[in-house]
Amino acid sequence: MKIVVLDGYTENPGDLSWERLGAFGELTVYDRTPYDDAVIAGRIGDAEVVFTNKCPIRKAVFDACPNLKYISVLATGYNIVDCCYAWEKGICVSNVPTYGTAAVGQFAIALLLEICHHVAHHSQAVHKGRWEANPDWCFWDYPLIELAGKTMGIIGFGKIGQTTGRIAKALGMEVLASGSRETEAGRAIAEYVDRDTLLARSDVVVLHCPLFPETEGMINRETIGKMKDGVILINNSRGQLVVEQDLADALNSGKVFAAGLDVVSTEPIRGDNPLLTAKNCFITPHISWAPKEARQRIMDCSVQNLQAYVDGAPVNVVNRPR
Repeated sequence: MKIVVLDGYTENPGDLSWERLGAFGELTVYDRTPYDDAVIAGRIGDAEVVFTNKCPIRKAVFDACPNLKYISVLATGYNIVDCCYAWEKGICVSNVPTYGTAAVGQFAIALLLEICHHVAHHSQAVHKGRWEANPDWCFWDYPLIELAGKTMGIIGFGKIGQTTGRIAKALGMEVLASGSRETEAGRAIAEYVDRDTLLARSDVVVLHCPLFPETEGMINRETIGKMKDGVILINNSRGQLVVEQDLADALNSGKVFAAGLDVVSTEPIRGDNPLLTAKNCFITPHISWAPKEARQRIMDCSVQNLQAYVDGAPVNVVNRPR
């Protein structure tokens, strides 16, 4: 069979191997593919199997590639594929679930700790000689925040949310949760409350929920108004969960003390994004998922996905082909 990887660079910039996928057939790996239907269709050609990370596969591409039978997304989110039309065409779509649970939870806490301590800033200050020249034995340029005794509210309390919650609890925080079905494992970490209660009680609000029509723009002027003054917001889930101008306004007014964001609504970020000039806004380039260990799990699961498809019993299916 012919297999095409449309945008392999972020998954494997050279520290992993495509060899196991190549064992299934004739493999072509493109580091990047322009988000243009004609180019995408041209690169797929008569391939039966396609792997994509963020390169979109839409109706026009399906129509131009009649030999396409199977798509595996090199990620958990699969909104870049028109799954409904794939279903109509009899094409199976799989994803890679839960590969980044530890990495994403860890990164949420990393964003929070950077806000609390400004580690990078103070390290740079020391290297520039400011400590050596300081009249006192220590200095700090920003308020330093202790998390013990404060409350973290996590919206979306699945596996990633619970990972973040366990770390927060280890730091001495009280943890609240909403937006997910209650489980015994969740109750061992957090108190389940409704969303308005979570917003009102939390010193730190963390978003770990998927992007659905009902969650899009859930952090907005109205919901921010329900939060404590000086709240901290962490989002390394999906940028579209936040109305960015409303968050920028809240940061600039001080209603929100700080935000730690690994995602924005349009990626790569655009120069006119209001968060770029907002006060106390920490933005990283969507890298929560990217430790080598997590990317290796993507590669391993992708191989398993393809093997299951070849065996006639596809797994991790996110649509239901005819």
